[in-house]
Amino acid sequence: MQIESPIAVTVDSFYLGAQSNPAEHRYVFAYCVTITNNGPQAVQLLRRYWQITDGNGKQSEVRGDGVIGVQPELQPGETYSYTSGAVLETPVGTMQGHYEMQAADQRAFNAPIPLFRLAMPNILN
Repeated sequence: MQIESPIAVTVDSFYLGAQSNPAEHRYVFAYCVTITNNGPQAVQLLRRYWQITDGNGKQSEVRGDGVIGVQPELQPGETYSYTSGAVLETPVGTMQGHYEMQAADQRAFNAPIPLFRLAMPNILN
């Protein structure tokens, strides 16, 4: 049975110019995710799902266990942050998705990751 997500997810993204090579259509971005458990019980992040769309509309999906090699547990009121990265063939794109979570009472639910933009500085008005 699905339950409404008590999890808040915020994301900040950054362009990594030193690792990018626009001449080879390689644009590297980092993103910092903050996950907050606003619910009354502990939860564990089990899996992730990302939908990545570049500036040409090309989409790719990423699925996997946990985030950066861990499946963090968050107590009520606790926050977990991590930084990861993405490589695009265009200077702009978007990411969105969800985390598959499990509450302490064993109920599973998805915590939505809101759409956020990846953009090379000064590329967008």
